Amino acid sequence: METYKINFEPLGLSGRCRADESLLACAHRIGIGIISLCGGKGNCQSCRMQLLEGTASKPTASELKAYSRQEIKEGWRLACQSYPTSDGKVGLPPTSLTTTQRVQTEGQEVTVSPEPVVTPYQVKLSTPSLTDAQADAARLLKALNHQHRLSCDNIDIGALSQLSPKLRSWNWQCRASVREGEVIAFGPWPSRQLGLAVDLGTSKISGYLVDLDSGQTLAAQGVSNPQISYGEDIISRISYATKSAAKATQLQKLVVKAINQLASDLCAEAKAKVGDIVDAVLVGNTAMHHLLAGLPVKQLALAPFVPAVSRAIDIKASHLGLKFAPGAYLHLLPNIAAFVGADHTAVLLATLNDENKETTIAIDIGTNTEVSLIDKGKITTTSCASGPAFEGWHIKDGMRAASGAIERLRIVDNKVQYQTIDDAPAIGICGSGILDAMAQLYLAGVLGEGGKMDEKNPRVRASDKHLEFVLVGEKEKKGVRRAIVITQQDVRELQLAKAAIRTGIQVLLEANGYGDEKIQKVIIAGAFGSYIDVANAIAIGMLPALPLERFQQVGNAAGTGARLALISRSKRAAAQKIVSGIKYIELANVPGFNQTFMQASYLGRFRLKEGKRKGV
Repeated sequence: METYKINFEPLGLSGRCRADESLLACAHRIGIGIISLCGGKGNCQSCRMQLLEGTASKPTASELKAYSRQEIKEGWRLACQSYPTSDGKVGLPPTSLTTTQRVQTEGQEVTVSPEPVVTPYQVKLSTPSLTDAQADAARLLKALNHQHRLSCDNIDIGALSQLSPKLRSWNWQCRASVREGEVIAFGPWPSRQLGLAVDLGTSKISGYLVDLDSGQTLAAQGVSNPQISYGEDIISRISYATKSAAKATQLQKLVVKAINQLASDLCAEAKAKVGDIVDAVLVGNTAMHHLLAGLPVKQLALAPFVPAVSRAIDIKASHLGLKFAPGAYLHLLPNIAAFVGADHTAVLLATLNDENKETTIAIDIGTNTEVSLIDKGKITTTSCASGPAFEGWHIKDGMRAASGAIERLRIVDNKVQYQTIDDAPAIGICGSGILDAMAQLYLAGVLGEGGKMDEKNPRVRASDKHLEFVLVGEKEKKGVRRAIVITQQDVRELQLAKAAIRTGIQVLLEANGYGDEKIQKVIIAGAFGSYIDVANAIAIGMLPALPLERFQQVGNAAGTGARLALISRSKRAAAQKIVSGIKYIELANVPGFNQTFMQASYLGRFRLKEGKRKGV
């Protein structure tokens, strides 16, 4: 049987595909996770792909139903229906990839010329003698300044404590890392300088280890924020921290420990040392930012909701207990408001450019969701407390995106088709699956517009004090230990979460005198936002009913913005410029907020205007 080489992008993976083997089967065989809820029958349309190079079998009836003629002409196909007839290249959109595979695409390189704040210099020193017994620090500074025409006059005390033995072991030649006239670290020559970018979320901490010379991301990982044990949301943690200075310090130390472990794990993956990290950038919401920096947080939760600082700040990493290079600094990007922090600044930094002429909504979905409307160079921003429901919290069978979590789901003829992460036996349901479930229950008529569950549906049963819809029954699939359900209470939690997001969008539109139709682009950022099915988000009214081509899912843009600021001095200045021009709207002060929120909690496709809902 003839075989063809197929490259799968953006994963950079390839394999040989038999002529009688679908591209979906080939991808699965070589370990690429493409979603296929219908098992390759061509009717769920979840395995969408684009044939970028090469040829394939003629489009089937299923594909002609899924795509327009123009889309077919552009190479759009269903992987389960396409068989190769030559070598080729396939493009896989993020929505077609399983969570495990999509994480690989989130580590996309940032495109900016390296312009790091910390500069490495090769220094060659003369050997001391009885006639030249100059102190090691003075000898180093003299050689550094003379050889590179600098005017450094300071060495970090931590770096200085290591200088004498290191110089001798390196035979009087070294790399001096200089930041703003201060020598902050030393290393052998040649050796690389590393940077760490951190997105400190309420629920999750994401870290990126970067080579500062090339700008290349060497490793990326995410861990849970251990502070969640002391409060799932920002207000709970502020409340805990304000009980005593010791409790605030406790929250700070938890995060510092987690970042240190994350840095250690990233360096181990890249075969590097934590001491090679000479610079770091951190972004997070204002409360996370303040708690880490040791700043007061009580005023964040009290009207008029004022941050202690909004400008970017630099702190010696060692001052916080971060175990990087001895003199490394931690740069915190500027905050926007009490509930819109540096993480949203980073999102805007990563997604905006001088060519932005379209009216754009940028949404960073998380436990606290930030929304910006960008139009004609003006930015209006607000924050909405969407809560952790879409991350699995407060949902009976909710869980994080781990092996065995249902990540994609649809309901056909009252039968539930689903796919789990790693194709493992189902043990729960994660954020993207939770949103799918809510949308599919509504579209199947199990949920009404108000979110009430139809108790007459054969898959609906009474349990405890609530009705629940059985997604996966105990006997429906081998390996399932217990039923996985969506309860009526789960639906109410999800309605509150999605209503908060839609209300934030609506408030910004009305503040600028716009309707939904004015929006030309919607940028969706954040870990949860990366994985959602946009069509399902529209179906439940979480997002405006706009054409799908106007939506762009950009992954962890906050992490990307943090990396940009880590690599480029100019990007740090750009972040400050962005923040200085933002108009912030506090939702609590918006007339008619409660009415708009109530209407936004309904399910379905609709338009909102002045607290009134109209179906579309």
